Amino acid sequence: MSWVDLPAGTGFGLANLPHGVFSTPGTAPRSGIAIGDSVLDLAAVTGDPVHATGSLNAFLAQGPTAWRELRARVTDWLTDEVYRARVEPHLIPRGDVTMHLPVEVADYVDFYSSRHHAENLGRILRPGSPPLLPNWRHLPVGYHGRSGTVRVSGTPVVRPHGQRAEPEGPPSAGPTRRLDIEAEVGFVVGAPSELGTPVPLGAFPEHVFGVCLVDDWSARDLQAWEYAPLGPFLGKSFLTSVSPWVVPLAALEAARVPAPPRDVPLLPYLDDGDDPWGLDLSLEVRLNGALVSCPPFAGMYWTPAQQLAHLTVNGAALRTGDLVASGTVSGPRRDQRGSLMELSWGGTEPLTLAGGTTRTFLEDGDEVTISGTAPGTDGSRISLGEVTGRVVPDPMREE
Repeated sequence: MSWVDLPAGTGFGLANLPHGVFSTPGTAPRSGIAIGDSVLDLAAVTGDPVHATGSLNAFLAQGPTAWRELRARVTDWLTDEVYRARVEPHLIPRGDVTMHLPVEVADYVDFYSSRHHAENLGRILRPGSPPLLPNWRHLPVGYHGRSGTVRVSGTPVVRPHGQRAEPEGPPSAGPTRRLDIEAEVGFVVGAPSELGTPVPLGAFPEHVFGVCLVDDWSARDLQAWEYAPLGPFLGKSFLTSVSPWVVPLAALEAARVPAPPRDVPLLPYLDDGDDPWGLDLSLEVRLNGALVSCPPFAGMYWTPAQQLAHLTVNGAALRTGDLVASGTVSGPRRDQRGSLMELSWGGTEPLTLAGGTTRTFLEDGDEVTISGTAPGTDGSRISLGEVTGRVVPDPMREE
């Protein structure tokens, strides 16, 4: 029990304790931990300058021993009445803070790990062909993105421009007509690794600090024209939004589940039979306030530990602040699809929203919010927070 007045059913209880970066009017950004409807000012309560840098990176770089020690210390502070007089003055109402990007993103990698999503896109884009390409069940497919366009929730989604695929004839240039979402989960690297040294499956929690939510906005018509033969470029690099709170892996022990059965043998470095890192996370996607999808993360074919093992098997080094995104999370049902590309089946089956309006892809003014929860170690549901973005036209461009 905590001496903090926690609202009933809060997703930010003692079993969670997510980290973020916040500021108040007239103060510099600094690190904090969410507890109930408050933020614990770590810089003030600890006096440690590592929490006053405006980024979680310096703390994350200290590694898992420091992560565990701080979590234990904060738990004691928030449960033992003896610490109340010292700690309570440093609790700030969450409604009074501005949240910032929690980490300085070093490298950004986006995977393609949901079999349901990959098969749906295969059927939409390559009808008459096998929905999965030959390599998909043998390795986690992914690509390296642009870390400089990863921004915190609430950042406006300026409609991107580029070369658009047209049904007939040559491409045209202009704003995307097929702006999409991708509901994803991101994993934040804390402890780096050495160049030339792969990170095995069992070392996943020694390097990854925690989890955030990701919306990897996509311009499908730009992507369709440019992705062959090298993959995503302008259609994916204009903005990736992340939630402001990073939930520690330590808070997700009760959410660990086996991955779905695999139907081809895994190579030894990807064989996770003895150390599964599937996670039972529940996502919700809302478009202009209407719930349109509930993607289940537990069904992801490739786990984050396998993604990290594959990312580094060639000797690539991890850096503090690396963001590893899961790829779109989709389930077997229509109401579990994590992108509009799937929900509208490539634009052929419009979604009907409240009031009878319809959407195939996003229009200017649309707002998307992705939220998530997970089972907590105390039997509660912990919150992963939410990531939100509103689409705005580029005022410097015309159709």
